Parts: sequence; C-alpha cells; structure tokens
Amino acid sequence: MIQTISPEKQSKNLFLGVKDVFFEQLRRIEYSILDNQNQVYLDYTGGNLFPKSLVQKHQDLLLNTVFGNPHSVNPTSQRATDLVEETRAKVLQFFNAQDYYCIFTPNASGALKIVGESYPFTCKSSYVLTADNHNSVNGIREFCRKQLGDTHYVPVNQDDLLINTDALFDVFNQAKPDANNLFAFPAQSNVSGIKHDLELIKYAQQKGFDVLLDAAAFVPTSRLDLSIYQPDFVSISFYKIFGYPTGIGCLLVHKSKFDKLKKSWFAGGTVTLVSVASQKKFLTNNHERFEDGTINYNTIPTIKFGLEYIESIGIERISKRVNLLAKALFDELKTLKHDNGRSLVKIYGTENFEKRGGNLCMNFYDKNGGNIPLKTIEKLTSEKQISIRTGCFCNPGIDEINNQISQAEMNDYFMNHENGNYDEMCQFLQKNRGAVRVSVGVATNSEDLEKFVNVIKSIK
Repeated sequence: MIQTISPEKQSKNLFLGVKDVFFEQLRRIEYSILDNQNQVYLDYTGGNLFPKSLVQKHQDLLLNTVFGNPHSVNPTSQRATDLVEETRAKVLQFFNAQDYYCIFTPNASGALKIVGESYPFTCKSSYVLTADNHNSVNGIREFCRKQLGDTHYVPVNQDDLLINTDALFDVFNQAKPDANNLFAFPAQSNVSGIKHDLELIKYAQQKGFDVLLDAAAFVPTSRLDLSIYQPDFVSISFYKIFGYPTGIGCLLVHKSKFDKLKKSWFAGGTVTLVSVASQKKFLTNNHERFEDGTINYNTIPTIKFGLEYIESIGIERISKRVNLLAKALFDELKTLKHDNGRSLVKIYGTENFEKRGGNLCMNFYDKNGGNIPLKTIEKLTSEKQISIRTGCFCNPGIDEINNQISQAEMNDYFMNHENGNYDEMCQFLQKNRGAVRVSVGVATNSEDLEKFVNVIKSIK
C-alpha cells in the first residue's frame, strides 16, 4: 500500500498566479463545454480542443456553399478550388513559408511518409535522427534500409533530454558527403516538451544533409518562421493547433528540394498526362504531385479559419500563456513529498522553461521509491473527469532513456520474442515502461491545475 504523502491542507487557489482575464473569457465563450460537463482536459499534445466559433464558421460555409470536386472547371468545382487555394496560401503566410510548397496530407504521419517513400536513399546514404522522435519519423528508417543505407540514432542527454550535440556532430562528420543524407528531429518533443535547437537545421545543411523537421508538437504554441529557419521538409498536423478538423495535415517542401523527392507511383490528380498505349506519364510540377486522389475539399477551408482564429489571439500570447501554466504546474508538483521526505513525482527533462513547451512527462513513486503503476494514476484522474495520457506516446526512444533500458536489454528481448506487448515486455525486462504526460493549452485554467494536483496529493 502506498502511504499518503505528508499531510497538507488541500489549499484553494494554488495557482492564482496564472489567472488571466482574457483567457478566462475565451474559455467561457469558446470552450464552455468543459465547465458545462465538468471536464478537466490536460491532453493538448494528444489533440487540441476546438473553439465553438470554428465549428460554427465551417457549418455556415457548408450550408451556404455548393462544393464540387476540384478536378474540374465547372462553377462548383472552381469554388472548391478557390477555397482550397486560399487556404494553401494562408498556411504559407502563417509560417512565412513563401519558399515552400504546401502539400495537404491526411495527417503529420502522412506527410512524413511522403518524405520517407520519396527521398532518394541509396546504399551510401545516412539517415540520422535523434533518439527523441515520434514513430512516424522512426519508421522512415525502413525506406533507408530497403536501399541498404545506414541509420544512425543520436542520443539525448539523460539529465535534461536535450540533444547530445557532440554525438550529433560526430555522426555528421562520418557521413559520406557525396550521398543523399537526411537528418530528422522534432522542433519540440511530443513526450518531454523539450524544444530542440532550431540552429541545428543550418548546421546539418552545412554538412550536406537535407533536414526533415517534425513540427507537429511545436507549432500549436510556438512561432515557426520559415524565412529564418529553412528545413527542407516540415510536417504539420492542424488539429494539434486548433482541434478541428482532424484528418488534415500538410508537408511543407522547400522549392529547392521539391524535385529531389522521387514519387514512386502516380494517382488521380498527380499527373498532367497519362498514356495507356505508351505507358508514359507527366507528373504535375507543384504540390499536386503528392496530393493523391481527391483532397478533402469540404473541410480544408476550415484550416484557414483555424489559423485566423490563432492569429486573433496571437501565437506569442498563446506561447507565453502555456509556458506560464506549465511552469506553475511543474513547480507545484516538484514540492510534493511523502512523509519520509521522498519525492512523489519525477518530471523528466530540463528545468529551463525557455527550452520547454506545454507538456510535462513524469512518473510517480511510493514512499519506498517504488513506481506507482500508470493504471493507478489513470484510475484516480479518470474518476475526477481529468483527461491525461499515459504510455510511451509513440516515442520509444525517450521511454528507453527515461527508464534506463539499454540496447543490450532490448536486443535480448527481441531475440527471444516473435511478438510482444507492453505488459509482457515489462515482465521480461523487470523494468518499468511508460510515463504520465500532462499537457496544458489555450483553454486551461487555474482550477484545472488545482484539481489535478489535488488528485495527486490524494494518492495512497
């Protein structure tokens, strides 16, 4: 049995310092469903909440517009085309990305897959990526391996979870300079919330690498100016930014690298001409080359509305707000201790909040230092209608680092198994896997944070 932490009064207004009239009013207007249903939502990295006005604006558009499939010039098709292209232009304007093509995709993973299957890996290539990466980035290694290229993982530091730049630079220097080499990293970790140094983009390019930036966790609360930092490829998911719609992302491709991507097949909408008799084709010379089939033309215009909504608040204002909330929660959780003085919680990553976003990754421990099962935390929070997330978050590298699981241990496990799962692996390794992720966002208020902390204080 886990001992209750040292007796403390469940004081009210723990987070008075984060109260903000603007955001309180925004919550009442756009996110009233939270309070109406007594929900505490702390999973913004998993998926943002959508504002009421965004859905209403999309509804009005659908009810007052006749849309046709864009692949034509009839009036309804032309209307759909115009709205889609207005949205595409808005995306480029929002990220200051005039040197890029905007390719709409089903999600960020779809964007990453385009890069993986189209990048011209060869037996000389090096695919370099950090240990802190989403599985949709990890999966690109399969395309490189298929062409007999090399994959190199660069570690992140155990203490602060920042990229080990010495190791990274060594890998860059070992790569064949005349090969097609690709470097991939997240602008912000989807697990720890650590913001990685965007200056690495320029350094990698100077070493002859193309750069793939996973910006899905970064852009919901941070400004990405692609006139300053110019990775060759950028993956984005729009529901992560403003909650609605799901099922649409984009790949931004620098125009100088567009022709470097070699499409392995063609589909409707991606060609200007196809012959059956001669079995020849001409691919389109813009974004349409990678937009297979019919795009989601009924919904894509909502992306423009969503970006305008973010602009109406101000991304810098959102960033400052989220940083304040995350730091306040971080500081409060760090004070929680058992009667014997042992810390109840361990939060992973640097304590420098200039290098952090709005998500915190943590584990909880009993008075003897034993790990409190994730299921216990899930049960306690769910009973209070608090939404958090537990697991490995599709980022096994960070989990292996945080739980100190070695390469030898993982090799041993995979050598002895043809299939596996979370519980079976933990039993085999006799080690914990997974963590708790709590992420704040534009609709989070002080009461949300207080309710979560009070649940954690009640652990016994």
